[in-house]
Amino acid sequence: MAQPYVKKDDDHDDELEYSPFMGIEKGAVLQEARVFNDAQVDPRRCSQVITKLLYLLNQGESFTKNEATEVFFSVTKLFQSKDTGLRRMVYLIIKELSPSSDEVIIVTSSLMKDMNSKIDMYRANAIRVLCRIIDGTLLTQIERYLKQAIVDKNPVVSSAALVSGLHLLKTNPEIVKRWSNEVQEGVQSRSALVQFHALALLHQIRQNDRLAVSKLVGSLTRGSVRSPLAQCLLIRYTSQVIRDMSNHGQSGERPFYEFLESCLRHKAEMVILEAARAITELDGVTSRELTPAITVLQLFLSSPRPVLRFAAVRTLNKVAMTHPMAVTNCNIDMESLISDQNRSIATLAITTLLKTGNESSVERLMKQITNFMSDIADEFKIVVVEAIRSLCVKFPLKYRSLMTFLSNILREEGGFEYKRAIVDSIVTIIRDIPDAKESGLLHLCEFIEDCEFTYLSTQILHFLGIEGPNTSDPSKYIRYIYNRVHLENATVRAAAVSTLAKFGFMVESLKPRITILLKRCIYDSDDEVRDRATLFLSVLGGDGTIDTEKDSKEFLFGSLEVPLVNMETSLKNYDPSEEAFDINSVPREVKSQPLAEKKAQGKKPTGLGAPPAAPASGFDGYERLLSSIPEFAAFGKLFKSSSPVELTEAETEYAVNVVKHIFDNHVVFQYNCTNTIPEQLLERVNVIVDASEAEEFSELTSKALNSLPYDSPGQAFVAFEKPAGVPAVGKFSNTLTFVVKEVDPSTGEAEDDGVEDEYQLEDLEVVAADYMVKVSVSNFRNAWESMNEEDEHVDEYGLGQRETLGEAIKAVIDLLGMQPCEGTETIPSNARSHTCLLSGVYIGNVKVLVRAQFGMDSSREIAMKLAVRAEDVSVAEAIHEIVANG
Repeated sequence: MAQPYVKKDDDHDDELEYSPFMGIEKGAVLQEARVFNDAQVDPRRCSQVITKLLYLLNQGESFTKNEATEVFFSVTKLFQSKDTGLRRMVYLIIKELSPSSDEVIIVTSSLMKDMNSKIDMYRANAIRVLCRIIDGTLLTQIERYLKQAIVDKNPVVSSAALVSGLHLLKTNPEIVKRWSNEVQEGVQSRSALVQFHALALLHQIRQNDRLAVSKLVGSLTRGSVRSPLAQCLLIRYTSQVIRDMSNHGQSGERPFYEFLESCLRHKAEMVILEAARAITELDGVTSRELTPAITVLQLFLSSPRPVLRFAAVRTLNKVAMTHPMAVTNCNIDMESLISDQNRSIATLAITTLLKTGNESSVERLMKQITNFMSDIADEFKIVVVEAIRSLCVKFPLKYRSLMTFLSNILREEGGFEYKRAIVDSIVTIIRDIPDAKESGLLHLCEFIEDCEFTYLSTQILHFLGIEGPNTSDPSKYIRYIYNRVHLENATVRAAAVSTLAKFGFMVESLKPRITILLKRCIYDSDDEVRDRATLFLSVLGGDGTIDTEKDSKEFLFGSLEVPLVNMETSLKNYDPSEEAFDINSVPREVKSQPLAEKKAQGKKPTGLGAPPAAPASGFDGYERLLSSIPEFAAFGKLFKSSSPVELTEAETEYAVNVVKHIFDNHVVFQYNCTNTIPEQLLERVNVIVDASEAEEFSELTSKALNSLPYDSPGQAFVAFEKPAGVPAVGKFSNTLTFVVKEVDPSTGEAEDDGVEDEYQLEDLEVVAADYMVKVSVSNFRNAWESMNEEDEHVDEYGLGQRETLGEAIKAVIDLLGMQPCEGTETIPSNARSHTCLLSGVYIGNVKVLVRAQFGMDSSREIAMKLAVRAEDVSVAEAIHEIVANG
C-alpha cells in the first residue's frame, strides 16, 4: 500500500500527498509484467506496470540480461493494442530497455509500420525509438523515410526526425551529413521548434568547417530566422564566429556586431538577453560596443518578472568585474533591488554596487545593506564582506562608515567563516589605512569580549600584541587582554599572557603594571599559561635569561625561522643532557610529503592569516639556505627554484625529492631525504649523479648529509657548472648512497658499526621550462604593444594528432614553462581554434611574451602559429628553438 511521504500544505494537516511508487520492488513489478501476455490486454493496467518499470530504470535499478529480455518480448506483444496512451508507453519502455542488436529485429517491422502510419503521434515517436535502438546497417534502410520526415508538414514529425539526427550524428556522422539539403529546408520552416532543431543540426554537421559555419551565420543573420529559440542559437553561433575571426588575427570592424546589436531590439525578451550577454562577453569589447547592451539590461532591472531581473543583474555583475565604469549608470536601478524579495537578485545587486559605487554613495549604500544582511545566508554575507573590504581599500577616506558597518555585523549572530571574513577585513583595513588603526583595534577588543571561536580570539590577541603598543594610548587595551586570562579557556589565556608581555616590553610606563598581572598568572591551573608567565617575567625583569634587549625583542616579536614540524621532530629526538638544545640543528627545509598527501595551495592569505610583514616565499627561503652554504655562496644571484620533483614512490623506505636551483652558469640539485624506517640510522648520506646524458653539465661539488635519523628530514646537494646564460638540458641518473646503522628500539642508540648501502632513485631531467619564471601581466595587449614589433619572431608548427585542443595547449604551456594570461588557458568546449597568451621572464631576466594561435582540423591534427616578442632578440629565437625541438 502507498505510504504518505510529504505534507501537501501546512494549512491542511489532514490532507496528505501519496507517492504511487513508495515501497515498490523489482521482483513484484516483474511479476506484474506478466499482464502483458494476457489474451485480453488491459491498457490501463499495462500502462501502470510500464510506469513502474520506467521508474525503477530511472532510479538506477539494474535488470539482468534475462529479465530485460523477458520484459522486452512481453512489451512487443502490446503493439496489438490500438490504445494511443498505451502505445506511447510502449515507445518509452523500448527506448529505456535498449535491446541488443539480435532483439531489435523483433520490433523493427512494427516501428517502421508506425513510422509510415497516418497517425502523426505514432510517426514521431516511432522515428525517435528507431533512431535510438538501430545500428548503422539498419539505418541505411530507413534513411529515405527519415529524409521525408524532416520536410514533413507536421512540425511534430519534423522535429522528431531532426532531434534524432542530432543523436545519430555522434554514431553515424557520414549518413546524417547527407541530409544537409533537407535540414536547410527545415531552417526555413514556419514552425519555431522545427527551425530551432534544424539550425542546431545544420551547425553540428558543419562545425568542423570554420568557413562553412561563417557562411551559414552570414546567410541567416540577414533576417530569415523567425523563431526566438533559433535566434538565440544563432546569436551563440555568431559570437563563436566573431571569436574565431579575432583569434585568427582579423582586425578592423568587428564582423556581425551589427547583427548582435539589432537583436537588442527584438520583440522576444530571451533574444534581447542572449544578445546583451553575447556583446558583454566579446573579447576586447569597447565601451562604445557595451553601451547598447548595458542600456537594455538596465531596462530589465525594473521588470516585474523576477527571472528577467535576475538575468540582467547577473550579466551586469560579470561586466562590473572588467568594466565597472560602464555599469555605473545602472547603480540607481540596482539600489532598488537591494530590497528585492528574491535574495539571489538582492545579493547580486549589492555585490555589483560595491564594485561600481563611487565615493559619494558609500554611506547611503551602507545604510541599505544593513537591512539586507539579516535576510541572507552566511555564504552570501561573506561575498558582501569581501566586496566591502575592496571598497575600503578603493576609497580610504570612507573607512569610518565601512568600519562601523563591519563592527556592527561582527556583533550579530554568524558562523565561523563569516566572522573570520569580517575580522580579516578589519585587519586589512587597519594595515592599509593607518588612521583606522585605533578604532579598528577597539572594535576587535570588543569582539573578543564575547567571542565563541578560540582561533579568532588567539589571532586577534596576537595582532593586538603587534599593533597595540604602537598606538597613542596602549593602556586602554590592557583591560580587554587581561579579561581573557580570567574568562577564557587555556589556549586563549596563554595567548593573552604573550600579548601582555609584548605590551610590557614595548611600553616602559606599563611594565610595572604588566609585571603585577603576569605574577598573578603564575598560579593559573594550566601548565602552558604558568610557563609562559614565568618566562616572560624573566624577560621583562632582565634577569639574564636573554642577553640583550635586541635578543628580547627578537624573542617576543620575531618569527620562528624553522618549520614547526621540523622543530617538533627535533625536540622529540633530543636526549636531555648537559648540552643545551641548539635550534640551529633543526633542518630549515620543510619535510617533503608524498604526492598523495599534498594539498593544493589556497588563495594568498589576507587579514589575520597574513603575517604582519612581507612573508618570505619559498624562493626567499631557498635563496637564504643556499647563500649560507660556503660552497654555493659564490654562484651569484639565484634565478629560479623549481617545485619538488619526487624521485621515489610513496610508501618506500626512503623518501627523496629534488629541487632544481638555477643560477646563471650553475645548477644546484637539492635532494630532500627522509628516512622512514624507525630501526635505522643513516650516515654519510650522499647522491651519486651520473651526467653522461647531460653533456653540457660538469659536476663541480657535492655536499653530503652527515646523519639522517628516522623521520627527520635532511638535505644533500650536488652542484653542476653549465655554459653561462644557456638553457642547457639533460637527463641525470641518481643513486642514493649511505651507511646504515641498526638502532635498538628500546634504548634508541645506534650500533657502532654500519653497512654501506645504496638505493636507486628515479632519473631527473633539466628541461627548457626550468629556465623560465612564470610572471603574469595585468594587460597583455599593452605589454605586447610596448615591445618592439620589428623584433617579433613568428613561425608555424604542426603538433600532430591530439584528442583535444586543450591537450595541445597544455603541452605547449608545460614545454615553455610560462604563465597563461587573462584566462586564455581555459578553452571553450568543442572549440576548434583558440589563442593562448603567455608571459614570463627568461634566464638573464629577459621579459618574454608569446601569442600562440591553435587550430584543429577534422582529423584532429593540430597546427600552431607562434609569435614571440622579447626584450632580447636572441631570446625570441631561443623560444622558437625550444618549440621546434620539443
